[in-house]
Amino acid sequence: MASLSRLGNSLYRGDVSYNIVGRRKAWYLISAILIVLSIATLGVRGLNLGIEFKGGAEFSVPLSVANDESISQARETVLATGETPSTVTIIGGDTIRIQTPALTTEASNVLSAALAESFGVTEANIKVQLVGPSWGEEVTRNAIQALIVFLVLVAIFLSIYFEWQMAVAALIALAHDVLITVGIYALSGFEVTPASVIGFLTILGYSLYDTVVVFDKVKENTKGIHGGSRTTYSEAANLALNQTLVRSINTSIVALLPVLAILIVGVTLLGVGTLNDLSLALFVGMLVGTFSSIFIATPYLCQMKERTPENIALANRVKARRKGSDAGSDIKLEVTVGAPIVSSAGPRQQRVKKTRSGRSGK
Repeated sequence: MASLSRLGNSLYRGDVSYNIVGRRKAWYLISAILIVLSIATLGVRGLNLGIEFKGGAEFSVPLSVANDESISQARETVLATGETPSTVTIIGGDTIRIQTPALTTEASNVLSAALAESFGVTEANIKVQLVGPSWGEEVTRNAIQALIVFLVLVAIFLSIYFEWQMAVAALIALAHDVLITVGIYALSGFEVTPASVIGFLTILGYSLYDTVVVFDKVKENTKGIHGGSRTTYSEAANLALNQTLVRSINTSIVALLPVLAILIVGVTLLGVGTLNDLSLALFVGMLVGTFSSIFIATPYLCQMKERTPENIALANRVKARRKGSDAGSDIKLEVTVGAPIVSSAGPRQQRVKKTRSGRSGK
């Protein structure tokens, strides 16, 4: 911890610096690979939408112990009633969850009675949930509306508090986070439920928080920068990234550890359920959000800012100043090297120069 603290202080003072902005092409390449994989996974496998979005029926049968034989038994029971099971999973080790396409009330009663007889439980203990397709469409529409409203408010806030380029960079980072997280969801086969949507909105807020912290430091470092010629906009922004780097990593680790524990407990002990849906979205989103806030948002911001006339002029002044400084260093070096040669000419030369000087003075 002491070495990490020293590294943080060195990064803040500028004694140690990582050229994050200068290597943006490498970060863009990594992101492009992840995004392409996400899109390909979505195209091939698609999302495993829960019945809240696509509609259907869900039956939860309590058992003393649930295992693979229970899953096979449940499938056979559903098929025997003439219905087709969408998914059959174990929840918490003692509950079988059966999901089917949308059913009428009569069909759901028949299936509930068949499950009760097959597993030797009372029909009253079987939890039945029926979701119509129209309700699922409404949930989907509301989720999309919530996302759009969130993004609009974010854009307005960042444009007012910072500037429009920062708003664009932050929105690109948010889109990057959502796309990769959704791709991971498609790859893992986890069910997308309202809890997943809550997780998506939560990670957007977390990613935005980390990005705003970095942008605030960028704003501080670049204030009044166009009146000088010591450093370019990208160099000042890169310093801001280094100054907030350790803080961003520490914050992410502290946030990820409990979410990881919840995810592990949910998968190993509780089985599929709301806890898993939420924790997976949070874990992947926080991880990707940390990456994007450091390696995507600020480098892309610098890429946009470097094209503006004032920053082009600033870069030219910085380049000219450094070129002049290098030339001045060379002249100094020549004078320093030449001085001993003049002084080594001996006393006679020094007297001649003095005499000439005296005559000219007369």
